[in-house]
Amino acid sequence: MIKRKQPLSVVKMKKMKEQGEKLAMVTAYDYPSAQLAEEAGVDLLLVGDSLGNVVLGYDSTLPVTLDDMVYHSRAVRRGAPNTFVVTDMPFMTYHSSVSEGMSGVRRIMQEGHANAVKMEGGPEIALMVDACVKAGVPVLGHIGLTPQSVHQLGGYRIQGKTLEDAKRLLEDALAIERAGAFGIVLELVTEQVAAYITERLTIPTIGIGAGASCDGQVLVFHDILRYASDYREKRFVKTYADIGTTIRDSIASYVEDVKQQAFPQEAHAFTADDEVAGQLYGNGKAETP
Repeated sequence: MIKRKQPLSVVKMKKMKEQGEKLAMVTAYDYPSAQLAEEAGVDLLLVGDSLGNVVLGYDSTLPVTLDDMVYHSRAVRRGAPNTFVVTDMPFMTYHSSVSEGMSGVRRIMQEGHANAVKMEGGPEIALMVDACVKAGVPVLGHIGLTPQSVHQLGGYRIQGKTLEDAKRLLEDALAIERAGAFGIVLELVTEQVAAYITERLTIPTIGIGAGASCDGQVLVFHDILRYASDYREKRFVKTYADIGTTIRDSIASYVEDVKQQAFPQEAHAFTADDEVAGQLYGNGKAETP
């Protein structure tokens, strides 16, 4: 377990890449998940717009709002005061204009108390990334499978399977690096292409379904722990616990105890002084005090 007095800096993360030390990142959406992740020693926490799928019950990340991200980011910060927190900019909050995008970034940083923001895309968001960096806001890029563009991509497909696609991904990564991002998430990118991009960049890459050559890895909290009733296996995920089953079985046991009057027992109750009890039930009936 790693106990930090303060979050990692972007300078430290770049040095970790140079030294071959991997970055461990996990998503968090509330106070208890952030608290547990910090106690476990993660390097970074991502308040992902994936909360739309795993917390809010949407079928994609598109309905997630800026208010949602600010609210959950603030809760995560309270749970993990000493971990570097990155918060997603949600769908269509940074594409229309730099001015509008910076308004959202301000809310994420000031109200959500994040250390950095994350944005999906390549050259088309370079101006936005540049404006953030010039304003002192660290930016984590995100290329490959970009969930906010899932309809344009034609679904959740592996990226980098053709030479043309690989070249496009490299151009995207280089554009984001030039714009000043401190790192880039590579999602569902073929292992060979992810390795090539990682070698070409001076900033860390953080993979999810992109192989072992990336400078770090990120997984969704609910995937690592199977924290869902309808959990579906994902090839790129390693499950470390099945708390969904544990939670369901535990609640079922509680329900059964209540139905069978096995809970609560005397050990779970509080007693009044004998004098009070006597006044209430002195004649075997409840009396008005």
